[in-house]
Amino acid sequence: MMTARERWLAVLNREKPDRTPMDIWATEEAWEKLRIYLGLETHRQVCEQLHIDQPLCVGSGYVGPPNPNGEGDIYGIRQKVVEYEGGHYGEVTYNPLAQYSTVEQIEANYTWPNPDWWSYDHLPEAVAGGEQRPIRAGGSEPFLLYKMLRGQEQAFMDLVLNPEMVHYCLDKLFDLAYEDTRRTYEAIPGKVIITYIAEDMGAQDSLMFSPEQIREFLLPRMKRMIALAHDAGAYVFHHDDGACKRIIPEMIEIGIDVLNPVQWRCKGMDREGLKRDFGDKLVFHGSMDNQYTLEFGTVEEVKQEVLDNLRILGEGGGYIMAPCHNIQAVSPPENIVAMYETGYENG
Repeated sequence: MMTARERWLAVLNREKPDRTPMDIWATEEAWEKLRIYLGLETHRQVCEQLHIDQPLCVGSGYVGPPNPNGEGDIYGIRQKVVEYEGGHYGEVTYNPLAQYSTVEQIEANYTWPNPDWWSYDHLPEAVAGGEQRPIRAGGSEPFLLYKMLRGQEQAFMDLVLNPEMVHYCLDKLFDLAYEDTRRTYEAIPGKVIITYIAEDMGAQDSLMFSPEQIREFLLPRMKRMIALAHDAGAYVFHHDDGACKRIIPEMIEIGIDVLNPVQWRCKGMDREGLKRDFGDKLVFHGSMDNQYTLEFGTVEEVKQEVLDNLRILGEGGGYIMAPCHNIQAVSPPENIVAMYETGYENG
């Protein structure tokens, strides 16, 4: 029997694993409901019982000055926790760069985090004992941070109205992510096999950016991150929500290895088409629908979707089964258990 790490590596290397690997993403509330339903005490016990091959995720530790930009986090972003029927979520209440209209104003008034504010000494100990699991570390998702710094609407308007500000800020954010990732690899050489290089580009029906904007602002910087990961022997796990098919060929060109989350209910993201067009170039991760099936479907619908994903995306290999984003608290535990039991029995 393979370990979880061997199972992931087999799929990533286009070799045949003993079975299809399975991963899990879930909110705190969903984890707790599942744990109680199974009568277990820890997340690891849940993963062991359901045969989930969850990666071990590690990262740097912040040791820099508290609140270098006033209230909020190290970037000066303030959030509040909002309680909904399905769980609690952090929502941004203050965007520290929204007040500025020029790069010069930002340079004069804002403190960018310094890479030296993070420590990596703890990483060897953090991965010790986890050698049988795939280890995920490093990566980037700077436009998400840019939206929180400027405000969501303003950030998208900036692509047209203030391109020099977008370039300036993304350079700062990508440089920080690059250095953090480089130092992580240096601290645990050869241990990391998955690096998360993300950017949400798709909405329900189409891209949220024009392809021209993606090419100008994101692809060159992401390509530099991808090269760093590959040089360290890591595979690039690219998270890209929604209807992103139009840009996938260019993401493949710059070197992504894994596409997540495969939201097949979004326009143009049918599984058959993705497998046909990109199955020889990408590993697919996810595809268990979170918009209907896991939340509101029956146990039988969940089981059928597992079988469909294994048949379509798993044909000839190249598939890691997982929910297409975080399982929500409204998902019945019976559906979650059915997903993993069916995957284990048929994968």
